[in-house]
Amino acid sequence: MSTGARTETSGPSAAGVAGGPVDQRPDAAGRLLGRLSVLPALLIAAWLLVGLPLLLAGVFTPALMLVLSVPVAVALVVFGLRWTPGRWPGAAPESRPEQERTPWWAVAAVVAVAIAFGVDQLIYHSQFIIVTRDPASYIQFANWIAHHGSLPIPQDRAAFGGTHHVLGFASFAYYPVGTTVVPQFMAGLPMLLAPAFWAGGAGAAAAMGAVFGACAVLTFGGLAARLAGPRWAPLAALILALALPEQFVSRSTYSEPVAQILFFGGLCLVIDSLRADGRAARVAAAIGGLALGLTLLVRIDGASDVLPLIPYCGILLLGRRRQALPLLGGLAVGGIYGIVDGLVLSRPYLDSINSALVPLVLLAGAATIATLLAVAVLWNRDPPKARGTWLPNAAAWLAVLVVVAFAVRPYVQTVRAKSNPFFESIIAGYQRADHIPVQPERLYYELSLHWVFWYIGVPAVVLGTLGAALLSRRCVQGRAPAWTLPLMVFAWAIVVTLYKPSITPDQPWASRRLVPSVLPGFILLAVWGSGWIRGWLRRAGTARVVSAGIMVCVAAALVLPAAVTTFGLRVASGGPVGIRLAAKGLAFKRTYEGEITAVNRMCAAIPSDASVVFIGNGNGGIADQFAQVIRGMCGVPVAGMPAGHPQAVKQVTRGIEQAGRRPVLLAAHPSRLTPYGQVRLIMNLRTTQDGNALTAPPLRTAPLAFTIWMTEPSR
Repeated sequence: MSTGARTETSGPSAAGVAGGPVDQRPDAAGRLLGRLSVLPALLIAAWLLVGLPLLLAGVFTPALMLVLSVPVAVALVVFGLRWTPGRWPGAAPESRPEQERTPWWAVAAVVAVAIAFGVDQLIYHSQFIIVTRDPASYIQFANWIAHHGSLPIPQDRAAFGGTHHVLGFASFAYYPVGTTVVPQFMAGLPMLLAPAFWAGGAGAAAAMGAVFGACAVLTFGGLAARLAGPRWAPLAALILALALPEQFVSRSTYSEPVAQILFFGGLCLVIDSLRADGRAARVAAAIGGLALGLTLLVRIDGASDVLPLIPYCGILLLGRRRQALPLLGGLAVGGIYGIVDGLVLSRPYLDSINSALVPLVLLAGAATIATLLAVAVLWNRDPPKARGTWLPNAAAWLAVLVVVAFAVRPYVQTVRAKSNPFFESIIAGYQRADHIPVQPERLYYELSLHWVFWYIGVPAVVLGTLGAALLSRRCVQGRAPAWTLPLMVFAWAIVVTLYKPSITPDQPWASRRLVPSVLPGFILLAVWGSGWIRGWLRRAGTARVVSAGIMVCVAAALVLPAAVTTFGLRVASGGPVGIRLAAKGLAFKRTYEGEITAVNRMCAAIPSDASVVFIGNGNGGIADQFAQVIRGMCGVPVAGMPAGHPQAVKQVTRGIEQAGRRPVLLAAHPSRLTPYGQVRLIMNLRTTQDGNALTAPPLRTAPLAFTIWMTEPSR
């Protein structure tokens, strides 16, 4: 098997092979696209590098962050952009010397797609701040560190005169640990949302998903330019921007867009390092490894996505490539940041997903040991090369067979698993709403490839499979070194994610699992495969008009399925010709509107010296949803206790009064509060949330209501 280490050919055909020398003139457009596409990753990396140590030290403040992060950002930007090659000879499958220069229209188109995507997501962004799912938990996490600069969160038991053996401090995504409360997730995204809180409050923070999503689309366009050629980059960016999952995670504060920025940006920098020499190669590889490693600080699942870097670094070492050790070093630094965050700030979260983390750690250890052994055994030998055609052909056929297996999986397997009663009740509720048989133990993971069909279409999967097969063959032969790492990480992520998505299977919620690697991987491979078809038509002597018509059809086949699902396009009667297109999808629908205003009004109704107690906690009620909202945004201590214990309630209220604070009781139903004083309504929000489809693409939202009653017990 060839490592591809001794050749600089980065596409299926090198420029020299295609005919004619490589044009060495400066390519300003290509360099601009290359630099723009890695700039977001460099800025995010700089902020995270400074932010985590300050958060660990309890001094995550605006002044310190600005003073320390600006020099780090300047250094990363200068060194990260200094040696951007700006051109990637042979990147496109049909590359010819005159086509290797990047046209300005390609740069403008990629930037336009990213800006249009960001503007659209800003217009329809959600106000998801009440903790029912992950985006709001990230918002509340960010709000706390923005205003307090430290973790964990104190329970402030003294404000209640003790726990009285009945008070609880747990809520959705927030774990009670000792006398503190620990947020569930990794600190990367909250640290990036904190500046928005400093600048514009919750409204600005809620809109940051759109900004991150636009940057992710831009970075993806740069990656596509490097791997498929700059002329194909706008198409790749457009398909990703049209895909519903990308829009879904960019309208709320999900971690996936930031993970994409670091992941795509890191791959871009590693590819750039392969085109450089000397110090430039080492610096680009180190920063690329750092960006890839920092994905762990944003989402712990990033550890699986970057796992193939271990054998890839072994390949570089065997090829005596100067990028190997810097890449490993950068990856280690970024990974250590994620590990420290997980063990120090998010330990209960890691414990809760222990069953998934332990196999991953064991696999990483096995991959490291196997790579070290392989390097030791082969160090003094020539790099292994694929002899004959059986191994390259086997790699190509394996790619095809894996996709076929996932396609037929729903017809031969039904994935089931026993879970806790709360989770099974949720699944049963979704099934009743969808009018399908109630089977609470079903996970629907066998439909994972069909999720991809829904969101980017069958043609993208077919062309992506073609691209994967051809590139697998050529990477084994050492003919596509720039594709070696991307193919390894995307192929691995696609297989692992589709086999076991490990998420509640309702759509569009479950579609977020496809965002970091699965959809981008298929899109990149499909665009590359489209370029290969164009080159094949040219080599076959097809007339230019016919070839152009075929490629227009191919492009339409890649773009239209995503648009149909996202916009919910359906043919309906009416219009001047008797038919019209009706848009019934989620593209123009808002969710979680009014939450910021409702929370502000609730906070205004709660006295500033109050100690709040929810009557009736647990079971997914308002105590679980609002505890951290009140603690963080209203700025008062909060706890919960079971309903139906009036003597315990009186004991708690006396304890609060003895602590010098005002007892305030909250509940979802006024009947729970009437025994303790006059009741008034402080929240009555009617809004919409994301739907919960299980067996078809999501087309509609669902109603969502929050009602909170309050009383201040008489002394």
